[in-house]
Amino acid sequence: MRTDMAVLVGILVVAFATMPVYAMVARTRHDAYEIADRGGFVLGGFVRSWFYWFIWPVERLSLAVGLSPTVFNVTGVLFGCAAGVCFATGRVNLGGWLVLLGGAADVLDGRIARARGLANQMGAFLDSTLDRFAEVGAFVGLAVMFMASATQLAVVVTALGGSLLVSYARARGESLGIVAKVGVMQRAERLLLVGFGGIFDPAVTAWQGWAPGTLLFWLLALVAAGTVATALYRTVWIAQRLE
Repeated sequence: MRTDMAVLVGILVVAFATMPVYAMVARTRHDAYEIADRGGFVLGGFVRSWFYWFIWPVERLSLAVGLSPTVFNVTGVLFGCAAGVCFATGRVNLGGWLVLLGGAADVLDGRIARARGLANQMGAFLDSTLDRFAEVGAFVGLAVMFMASATQLAVVVTALGGSLLVSYARARGESLGIVAKVGVMQRAERLLLVGFGGIFDPAVTAWQGWAPGTLLFWLLALVAAGTVATALYRTVWIAQRLE
């Protein structure tokens, strides 16, 4: 547990230390591999753009060795399912790391596809669909982790259902010609809450004397409330534009 926290603190220190560097030397550069209308992100566009810049070495290495976007799509699914196994078997901190790594793979697949000129409808379909497989894999493990309590299990199931509804509302809207990237609990926010919740939970619960999983549960409750609210908001938002 101490090793995990030391690694996480080290990563956060490096992250915060490199943000001023990014702001000074790279923020004004045009990102050729970014989508023009990505949609909102709760931490702001600066943090998202910085993250793309931060993982640039991995991106360049992947391009140099010829990795395809599909490799990252499949890797994201494997990370999600492995995270579910870790949650179900009590290795909560490792599950959190795998969720975050799956999110990084999800970012890289699109950027690699655009860099190699492989972005197409099939890739977009595989990307969004395999993301749902990864989410379901992680949430099934969370359901097993919290299945001893009916209330906690209901929260986990609501978080999973809400996550799928957020994605479905967007997909159904796009099929009718309405692009809905609105709402505050999109995939990036969900990944961060579940990932950091898993990593921090052992240390925080031990420090506060709480039952293991308490911090992660309350963050899942936030995901559940946020996803259901976002799905409802998207439903109304799309319906108004179809009138």
